[in-house]
Amino acid sequence: MVTTIDDLVARAREGVHRPGAEEAYRAQLDGALLVDIRPAAQRAAEGEIPGSLIIERNVLEWRLDPTGSHRIPEAAGHDVAVVVVCSEGYASSLAAASLRELGLHRATDLDGGFVGWAAAGLPTRQGG
Repeated sequence: MVTTIDDLVARAREGVHRPGAEEAYRAQLDGALLVDIRPAAQRAAEGEIPGSLIIERNVLEWRLDPTGSHRIPEAAGHDVAVVVVCSEGYASSLAAASLRELGLHRATDLDGGFVGWAAAGLPTRQGG
């Protein structure tokens, strides 16, 4: 049997609460890490979320593994609340699932991605 990308995304989302833009904004205000995994070109074209951490997808696990030697200071433990952001909320579902496998049990992703955030009228800035 062959697994499709739709299967992988569905599996990654199974049993996981994915906050919408307003809820993710409140979580960010309460201290959750909003982690933007989009590549630089996409952020430049679409914009960015002020206060989000920019960690491109290819190094995400290394930067957020609390036990890793390449972690960022914000990766203080396995209980850190992380909301992963991509453009529309698909790649972020897979990334959040990978973080949960590392023990970051509160990792989830933004339903609708950056596009949904911007459509909700939440703060954005020009991407750099």
